[in-house]
Amino acid sequence: MTEARNVLGTTLETCCTSPMTGFYRDGKCNTGAGDLGAHVVCAQVTEEFLEYTRAQGNDLSTPAPAFAFPGLKPGDRWCLCASRWKEALDAGVAPPVVLAATHASALEYVSLDDLKQHALG
Repeated sequence: MTEARNVLGTTLETCCTSPMTGFYRDGKCNTGAGDLGAHVVCAQVTEEFLEYTRAQGNDLSTPAPAFAFPGLKPGDRWCLCASRWKEALDAGVAPPVVLAATHASALEYVSLDDLKQHALG
């Protein structure tokens, strides 16, 4: 198996392990056939984004112990669905991203320029 690549063309780096993120809960924004939401954008969530996504029906702030989900707070890093990040971008509330930890497949949803304009660091 080849190593996953990020949007910069290098090896995909870890997004976050506390809380443990990723579709496969391996800390990385890896994706595969079962990941229908394409959880590939490593973002550092903001209060503005958390409020926005809650209003869209996806509450990422409230813990869900049954799914070992602690609930996110501003500053946490999380692998977001690429389409949700794009929606947030269009709404003016896109959270900053970690380019080295954002999977290359994110480029099927959003441009590298848009990601770079919201890059951390």
